[in-house]
Amino acid sequence: MTSRERVFALLNHEIPDHMGLFEHFWPETLCQYWVHQGYPMDTAPEDLFDYDIRFCAGWLNTEPFMNSSEVLEESEEWRITRDGRGASLKYWKNKSGTPEHIGFDCVTPEIWANKYREPLLETKRERMGDPLEAKRQVEEVRKRGKFAMFGNLFVFELMRATIGDVNFLPALLLEPDWIRDFCQVYLDFYRNHYALLFSEAGTPDGIFLYEDWGYTNGLFCSPKVLADLVIPYEKALVSFFKDYNLPVILHSCGDIRKAVPFIIEAGFDCLQPMEAKAGCDVVEFGKTYGNRLAYMGNINVVELGTGDKERIKEEVVGKVKALNEMRIPYFFHSDHSIPPTVTYDSYRYALDLFHENKWYGK
Repeated sequence: MTSRERVFALLNHEIPDHMGLFEHFWPETLCQYWVHQGYPMDTAPEDLFDYDIRFCAGWLNTEPFMNSSEVLEESEEWRITRDGRGASLKYWKNKSGTPEHIGFDCVTPEIWANKYREPLLETKRERMGDPLEAKRQVEEVRKRGKFAMFGNLFVFELMRATIGDVNFLPALLLEPDWIRDFCQVYLDFYRNHYALLFSEAGTPDGIFLYEDWGYTNGLFCSPKVLADLVIPYEKALVSFFKDYNLPVILHSCGDIRKAVPFIIEAGFDCLQPMEAKAGCDVVEFGKTYGNRLAYMGNINVVELGTGDKERIKEEVVGKVKALNEMRIPYFFHSDHSIPPTVTYDSYRYALDLFHENKWYGK
């Protein structure tokens, strides 16, 4: 099977010749650490490690006010900017990570309605980037037998980015009509812009949606609130993509165990990354939900970061063999992204173990 055929099978909850392979990295892992450990910086990791999935163009600009970002303050180590959502955020310059939330302008339903809502109602071609470049990238990925993916954030992450956690989380309870309107506006925004993009660029092979519903100790809101205010819009967007025969992968960090039934209900085809550090266990998911989902991730980077081959082997082989025996559709991937604490040699050793055990039925 080609990589593309294998990914399609796994996302269709079928069992192909062997498990899939993909990965995300923190940027500094490659350019600041691994480059000194033997990693060839002239080679992209997806080529070096032969991943099955490749990201292409197709990321929409979702800011109400595009190209309006401004630098408010900066030093040698960090920069504070105000973006096109009215959010002031502090970013590290020399390492990645979640930006510090300094302040937000869109903090009430009235400000949303009077200032930020209307710019999102019009479908604008410039929000799509270059459709011809997206088409070219998809065609190139397919020529190589790989799976071409578009990706984007959706409503939970957009509320976090526009309204801010300290504002939108209370609003889930106190201002539910605002939340519903926000979600509906962006649902329509996505459907309109992706319909236009697909008409000009064609479709990719699948969609990757990023929605961080959890943190270390659980969901950011109750399962009931999530089900009432968020899942209907997730389900509607997934349904839109399914009309184009596109499978959809959900990225959701943290402890999302109580959300898995809603993820299945919404029609997502695959769950990623299932953070082991937050209590998620892909083997238990497989036992509970079987092949109602495909799974990507859950390889604990804390274990990989020890450099201890026995611990790495126990983590990798234990999970891969268990999933193999249950015939669960699975992609090997870390439980978030590979951080600098994982050495180049440790990651390669983990991949060697995966390749030895990835074949279904063996």
